[in-house]
Amino acid sequence: MVATVAAGGPDSAARCRRRQPYATRRTSFYANLRPQLYRLIESETVDPVRNPYAPGAGQRPPELAGRDRELQQFEVVLERVARGRPERSMIITGLRGVGKTVLLNAFRSMAIQRLWGTGKIEARPDQSIRRPVASALHMAVRELAPRHRAPDRIEGFLGVLKAFAQAGEEPAGRTAKARAHRWQPGIDVPAARGRADSGDLEIDLTELFVDAASVATDVGAGIALFVDEMQDIPADDVSALCAACHELSQNGGPLIVVGAGLPHLPAVLSASKSYSERLFRYARIDRLDRDSADVALLAPAEREDVTFTKDALDALYGAADGYPYFVQAYAKVVWDVAPDTPITADDIKVAAPEAESELAVGFFGSRYERATPAERDYMRAMAMLGDEGDTPVSTASVADELGRKPSSLSPARDGLIKKGLIFSAERGLVAFTVPHFGKFLRSQPA
Repeated sequence: MVATVAAGGPDSAARCRRRQPYATRRTSFYANLRPQLYRLIESETVDPVRNPYAPGAGQRPPELAGRDRELQQFEVVLERVARGRPERSMIITGLRGVGKTVLLNAFRSMAIQRLWGTGKIEARPDQSIRRPVASALHMAVRELAPRHRAPDRIEGFLGVLKAFAQAGEEPAGRTAKARAHRWQPGIDVPAARGRADSGDLEIDLTELFVDAASVATDVGAGIALFVDEMQDIPADDVSALCAACHELSQNGGPLIVVGAGLPHLPAVLSASKSYSERLFRYARIDRLDRDSADVALLAPAEREDVTFTKDALDALYGAADGYPYFVQAYAKVVWDVAPDTPITADDIKVAAPEAESELAVGFFGSRYERATPAERDYMRAMAMLGDEGDTPVSTASVADELGRKPSSLSPARDGLIKKGLIFSAERGLVAFTVPHFGKFLRSQPA
């Protein structure tokens, strides 16, 4: 970003010599590559190779800012379970792009550091959690098995686990013989009989969790099951999961479920079991405050000897609105186009259109393309009624905007909810699951 180094240019070697003190702070391998890299990149100071920002789905940012409270809460959960104290499982909720999956993965790392057994699943609409949970618990128990003094206890649990996985309903057309051999995740022991194999998920899951917690107790550890996109679990399975967690909370078994989902997840859980609001510890995460957003930008940049002016930080916060994914997306593009350090507000102006274009295609556009024409009409009507903050709008207002009866729009609304594009946390109101989605739709041609 200081100056463009033309491939084979006469002053290329001189520039490299001038920058030699800076280059010695990198590894010798990188230093030897610098002349070759300069022929491919446009910057000697803020170059794309050293760009620290990471706008990816579930990808941990270089600086996990603004989530200290949630991390401390989970640390308390782990410590209380370790001491045999009663503790609730934990639920994280928030819009798309606020870092739920990142936080879920951070929690898992914390559990692994305490030598817990862990497993993770991602729920999908219309798919039972029976086999995914079986696979996740298989992974968790394998992590604990080397420390267990009684191999027969581990084999006994694996037999129950195998029976649990094979007890589910089989799709039409599958033979009984195929059913008996359909799930073989490296478990060589025969399936147990009479435990977690009734075919009733609520009974089976409760028995499986109790047995898994018993194995963890034997080795003085815990088990944590992490569930992403938890709002997509089918209703009957949600009820079974809540019942199993309820049983664990009563007998104090060292197994917890940590879920992450959209803002209406608490309503989904409450609809399945009336006691769910007392069963889980809820943590709602949202956009970053100004100080946290600045830390997310400055900390990784300063590790690369780059900084931002105050005006640049003001402009970036205004553009990203504090949403973690947007912070990373704008910062990554700004880094690549800025000509020098410190990065200025003018650099933000140059980079903003490119960042917005990438978001329009990857973050917003990909979701918009999944919708049917009727569903797109429904979302456009929502966008016209909502404000810049994409606040919830009433379904009756959407019907009025489209000149239709509310009942005729139910299929479109339900389809959008199922696709995770909108949610309804309160009867008669709907909102976008993606921040700034309304703004994006208002910018699109009709």
